[in-house]
Amino acid sequence: MDNSGLKKDEDDGPQIPVYVWSTLENKGGKPMELGDMDDDLVVKTDKNKRTRALIVLLGQAKWPNCPSFDSDKEMKPGESEKICSAFLVPAGQKAAAVELNRGFSKAPLEWPVTR
Repeated sequence: MDNSGLKKDEDDGPQIPVYVWSTLENKGGKPMELGDMDDDLVVKTDKNKRTRALIVLLGQAKWPNCPSFDSDKEMKPGESEKICSAFLVPAGQKAAAVELNRGFSKAPLEWPVTR
């Protein structure tokens, strides 16, 4: 966190960044922005805490080994892009799974963390 350039929120306690690489593909009929395609990912910790990707309102955070991506980039149908998203989990907990929310009527898809 210290090297990210972000101000820590003391109310949340110590947090550790976790990076998730995903490949987003537009399979729809209209162009979409990358920022509209990555907001359904969730990291679940070994203590069942769930967190969404970190959103930086002004500027960009700098993470080692997790380059920022242009959330305004428009992808046409059939195009794909590999991106890295940063999540913050409480210190002392480990990322256990990545979930993809699919709305209220379907259970999320879940992939175990491999490293």
